[in-house]
Amino acid sequence: MNHLHDATTQLANNLWPTRYGVMTAANPESFAAQSLKAYGEWMEQEIELLSTVIEEGHTVLEFGAETGAHTLWLAKAVGERGQVHVTEPRRLTFQKLCANVALNQLSNVYTYQRYLGRATGQGMITSGESKDEAFTVTTVDELKLDALHLIKVNPQKALINLLAGAAETIRKHRPIIYFRLSEIELAHAEVQAIKDLGYRAWSHVPYLYNPDNHVGSATNLFPGCVYQNVIASPAEGNFQLDARHEL
Repeated sequence: MNHLHDATTQLANNLWPTRYGVMTAANPESFAAQSLKAYGEWMEQEIELLSTVIEEGHTVLEFGAETGAHTLWLAKAVGERGQVHVTEPRRLTFQKLCANVALNQLSNVYTYQRYLGRATGQGMITSGESKDEAFTVTTVDELKLDALHLIKVNPQKALINLLAGAAETIRKHRPIIYFRLSEIELAHAEVQAIKDLGYRAWSHVPYLYNPDNHVGSATNLFPGCVYQNVIASPAEGNFQLDARHEL
């Protein structure tokens, strides 16, 4: 009986209750894991913005989902009639992503252990204790999605190659694109690549700490910290962000 109690306690300690569901404990060194553990949420201001463009029945593609903090919300936002396709190339992180999808019974989420680039191939990534790990590269076009309303790109320095491998998908579906801007050396090229596709782009600067967080904590672990993000919409659409800076 003690062994059962110990196992139950250990399981409870390895699960985090969050705003959008239960998640397995993740690498405490990442900002996302620190936020999930302390506040039960991650980058809520990103979700607040995307909630204005995502509707029930939509199809979403999230690249670099990590353990699925935003995947849980996306699955709820698109509902049973929608689909969320998520990719995460790192093996152990991908396994935790799949565990979180299963724990929350998200039948509308489809997971891929893939990196999204400009062409099919192989690559190497540093993952866990600085170990090199091989991963498979595929393209957005090769996913052959029947619909697509939003592409969410979480890793920096990934956008230009992803767009190169998504030309047909973007031409056909014209999704909104939300991405994390890279350092200044690449930022101009990323924004220009978006504009070359016939898109308008706006700056979005979400804070890592949300005062109205899920657990009501007043302790700010990320004072003054923001991400430099961009939301882009086809120029022919009606999307407009009057309160944001257009790039």
